[in-house]
Amino acid sequence: MNRFTRGAIVALALATTAAPLAAQAQDRYDRRDHREERRDYRQDRRDDRRDYRQDRREDRRDYRHDRREDRRDYRRERHWDRNDRDWWRGRSDFRDYQGRRSGYWYAPSYGYYRVEPRYYGYRWQRGHYLPPAYRHYYVRDPYVYGLRPPPRGYRYVHAGSDIVLMAVATGLIASVLYDAF
Repeated sequence: MNRFTRGAIVALALATTAAPLAAQAQDRYDRRDHREERRDYRQDRRDDRRDYRQDRREDRRDYRHDRREDRRDYRRERHWDRNDRDWWRGRSDFRDYQGRRSGYWYAPSYGYYRVEPRYYGYRWQRGHYLPPAYRHYYVRDPYVYGLRPPPRGYRYVHAGSDIVLMAVATGLIASVLYDAF
């Protein structure tokens, strides 16, 4: 056997034993890398959950703070008082109110709107129907006027200086608060 052949046999023997050992070592490194990646992924998820909980906690805190501020503002606002004719002054929803205008009604937060002549100065009665043209001027905050929340299927509507509780589907007037402003 010459040197070349012996060298080839030794190289072949080393190659057949070294290749699986190298693959096994590589596999061990791959598993270790995979384990570290999983660990990093789990840690990232934990951090994300912690951040999410922290964000939710801050959001709830901000929400509570805003509600508290709203309640304070609400207490400071002037509310409807039948004896105080100027209760509406300084309220943001009355910012463009300039008193009564002939041929127009005023709805807070909506502004002035034209009225058919037959309804100007009209006295609304329980059991009558509110015309469809005037049914969409909803009272945004009934608490300002000392009103309870409307029952299901009913809405408070501005009709001139009166506030009318009407059935949404039909326009049937259930009650009237005269001369609200």
